[in-house]
Amino acid sequence: MAKYGLVGKNIDYSFSKAFFTKKFENEKSSDSYCNFDIDSIEKLAEVLAQNPELKGLNVTIPYKESVIPYLDKIDREAKNIGAVNTIKIKKNGTLIGYNTDHYGFAKALANFFPMANKTALILGTGGASKAVAYVLEAMCFDYTFVSRDKSDTAITYSELNQEIITKYCLIVNCTPLGTFPNIQLYPPIPYEFLSEKHILFDLIYNPRETEFLKRGFAKGARVINGQKMLEYQAKKSWKIWKS
Repeated sequence: MAKYGLVGKNIDYSFSKAFFTKKFENEKSSDSYCNFDIDSIEKLAEVLAQNPELKGLNVTIPYKESVIPYLDKIDREAKNIGAVNTIKIKKNGTLIGYNTDHYGFAKALANFFPMANKTALILGTGGASKAVAYVLEAMCFDYTFVSRDKSDTAITYSELNQEIITKYCLIVNCTPLGTFPNIQLYPPIPYEFLSEKHILFDLIYNPRETEFLKRGFAKGARVINGQKMLEYQAKKSWKIWKS
């Protein structure tokens, strides 16, 4: 029997455990999948020591970047992205980091082509946003990061106006704002300037319809939550673990 799991913080809402548990039940497999809710990435060593049967891990907020120093090797794409969401654990204990978020996002986004133009706002600057940017760059998008704090690579929410919102067709929420149980929260963008030309992509999948998506839909925008992305990236993780 092999064990797999998810490392993150406050992850009771997680899709991964339900997805893989159902997968193993359908296949009549004795493999298992567990949540490892830790309050700091330093606790990863304890998780590994206490679960020697672990063959693979998924990594979620807030550890997709901070986990990297704890790995022995990193896949080229994960290194280029700067974030890891999948770890393969070899028989000798070697930890190899991969990123399947970019694969999941690209597959889910493909269903929304063609677009009015290849322009995008990426809300947030964490590990997930890096995978999104990696995909958009490969697809030749003109994209801009939006953050609470201004930097050389990001504008702030307070800078968003009608001109900017009108310019960017795709808006991707990579923040946790709106995740269960805090479903009343949403990114502070000027929703009044959205139109049917916009696509709102929320990486959140619980709830299925976030306040971010509701507000976009009310203005005529096409909307998509993170469910398909999570399914695609989970299947990709499984292929990596079994390879």
